[in-house]
Amino acid sequence: MKKIFAIGALALLAACADVSKYTDVDSNASAKTKMKACMISEANNKFQAGTLFTNGLSDTADEIVNTCLKKLALQKAGISEESQSTAENIIANLRNLGSAK
Repeated sequence: MKKIFAIGALALLAACADVSKYTDVDSNASAKTKMKACMISEANNKFQAGTLFTNGLSDTADEIVNTCLKKLALQKAGISEESQSTAENIIANLRNLGSAK
């Protein structure tokens, strides 16, 4: 029930024009504050993409929570989201080298 209420609140916040006041947090913020900011940001991204309401409420909440947990864990480990694209570029370059032979 908590999840349903939380995703509903996030959806309402996502409908606001400017959510940056809810998503911009200091690096020294608590884990709970960072998680809340991430969930609002992810809900807003889904809302803007038109995908926030395509799955069930519980499924969407689970997806948002899991995405944020992954992002925050990577940040805590010192790994940025940029690392994903860097890894993809490395793999693509190696694949291109391999196919050029």
